[in-house]
Amino acid sequence: MQRAGFAFQLDALAHDSRARAGVFHTPHGPVRTPSFMPVGTRATVKGVDARTLAQLGSQMILANTYHLHLRPGEELIAELGGLHGFMRWDGPILTDSGGYQVFSLSDIRRIDDDGATFRSVVDGAQIRFTPERVIEIEAALGADVAMAFDHCPSKPDARDEVELATARTHAWLERCVRRHRELGGEERGQALFGIVQGGAFEDLRARSVEAVCSHDLVGYAIGGVSVGETREQMLVAVEAAAPRLPADRPRYLMGVGTPRDFFDAIERGIDLFDCVTPTRHGRTHQAFTSHGTLNLRNAVHARDARPIEEGCDCPACAHGYSRAYLRHLAKSGEMLGAMLLTQHNIRAFHRLMEETRAAILGGSLAAVRARWLAADDAARPAAG
Repeated sequence: MQRAGFAFQLDALAHDSRARAGVFHTPHGPVRTPSFMPVGTRATVKGVDARTLAQLGSQMILANTYHLHLRPGEELIAELGGLHGFMRWDGPILTDSGGYQVFSLSDIRRIDDDGATFRSVVDGAQIRFTPERVIEIEAALGADVAMAFDHCPSKPDARDEVELATARTHAWLERCVRRHRELGGEERGQALFGIVQGGAFEDLRARSVEAVCSHDLVGYAIGGVSVGETREQMLVAVEAAAPRLPADRPRYLMGVGTPRDFFDAIERGIDLFDCVTPTRHGRTHQAFTSHGTLNLRNAVHARDARPIEEGCDCPACAHGYSRAYLRHLAKSGEMLGAMLLTQHNIRAFHRLMEETRAAILGGSLAAVRARWLAADDAARPAAG
C-alpha cells in the first residue's frame, strides 16, 4: 500500500485458520495486532495517565470527535500540538467520527440525508455535523486514523431503518473521502477508515462491504454492533463482513467488547478492537482475570489477602494490593480503588491480546480460547 506521504501498511506475519497476527504501521509507531484500543473519549482514558497507559501495554487509543468538538474545541487542540501534544500521548490515536452519537444521542439529535444536528450536551447549543465538517474536525485533531462519518441504526433488526442507515453511510463515505483527500489525507499523515453497516442482515452487510471497499482506503471497520443486538446477531454481522474485507488492510470491529467477543472476532479475521468495558467495569469495581470476572464489592473478598490475579504485572497486582484492600476502597468510595481496577482491567485486556497474538504465531489459538472460556464459564455461577 505505497502512497504519497506516510506509507500506512499492514504486515501480516502469521495465520491460524482465519485468525491473523500482524503489524499495522502508523506515523506514531507500529501497532501489533490483534490489538485492543482503550477509549479516551475526551482525550483521557478515565483514571489513567498517558505514561501509565504505555506501561500497561496500550499501543493505540481512541478519542471522540463529537465530544472534543464541544469541549475544548478542535481549534484549541490544534493550537496546542494536536491530540498527541495536547494529551501527551506519543503513540497512535484513532478518532471516532461521532457516528456512534447519531445512535446514542437519538433523543437530542435530528438526522437527514445531509448530516445530523445535535443539541450540545455541554450548553444546549445546536451542533451541525456533515461528513465534510467531521473530516475537517478530525484533520484539526490530528489523529493517525480518522473514522468516516456514518449512520449507526438504533434497531439493528429493523430492516427498513437499517437499509436507510446503510445507504446513508455509503453516501456520506463518498463525501468523507472527497474532503479527506482535499485536505491532504495520507500526505499529511492521517488515514481514513470506512465503516460497514448493515445491521443483523447478512445480505445488507455483504452489500455494504462492496460499497465501502469500492473506495481505496487504508482500513475498514465493522460498525453497528454492540448496540442492543443479540450475540448471535453480532456474529452474523461479523461473519458476513469480515471475510469480504481486503486481506491487506486492517479490520476493525467497533465497540467490542469482552474476552469471549474477542475470540469470536479474531477467529473471523478481525485485527483491532475498542470498548469502554475495562474502564467502566473498573469504576464499578469489577476485575477481569484469566479465571473469570470478580466483583470486588462482594463480602467474600473482605479478608482475602491475595492480589486480584497471581502473576499479573499491573500496578495493583505487582504492588501486592490485596482484594481485601481493594474491597475496602470500593466500599469507602475512594477513587484509588476505581483507578487501580481500571488499570488492572486494561492490562488484563492487553495481556489477553498478547497471549492471543503469540498463540496465532504458534498455531495454538484454539487451545488458548478453550482455556480462557472454560475459566470464564466456571466463574460465572459464583459471580465473584
